Amino acid sequence: MINKQGLWFVTLFSLILVLSIYYVTMSDDTLSSILENNPIQEEEKDETVNVNVEESSILASLRVNDEEKMLKEMNELQTILLDDAASLEEKNDAYDQLLALNAKKGKEEELEKKIKEEFQLNSFVKVQNDQISVVVESNEHNVETANKIIRSIQSLYDTKMYITVKFQK
Repeated sequence: MINKQGLWFVTLFSLILVLSIYYVTMSDDTLSSILENNPIQEEEKDETVNVNVEESSILASLRVNDEEKMLKEMNELQTILLDDAASLEEKNDAYDQLLALNAKKGKEEELEKKIKEEFQLNSFVKVQNDQISVVVESNEHNVETANKIIRSIQSLYDTKMYITVKFQK
């Protein structure tokens, strides 16, 4: 049976996921107008610091596409959880699948962070069962770097993983 704490966790995680997708897809004009109209920051306007964060449009589109799929899957599972007609077994399976989705997303983010720290490369990682797909933002299509990334990722797993590395710019 799903407890209240688990249900709150799933609900809040979904809300955070939706807000983060909204923030990522928000245009720069809308974001700057929100920041300009914020009364708290009027005192801080004297100390303006320009931070320019750029990300490959390919990596951004892959992330948004993955987030949309994950959100759709989470909504379907939440519908099962909240359905009174669903059996206890169905609800438990849906809850387990939600936990697995969260764990998979955490592993993907961990692998992206590892690639960023070790190789100073922006990447997108997709984990599906024993297959890991890595898309790396780089001008160079270096086989040696790809092999190092594969070995680095494989070192985190006890079983053999099928890892592919693709370079994009």
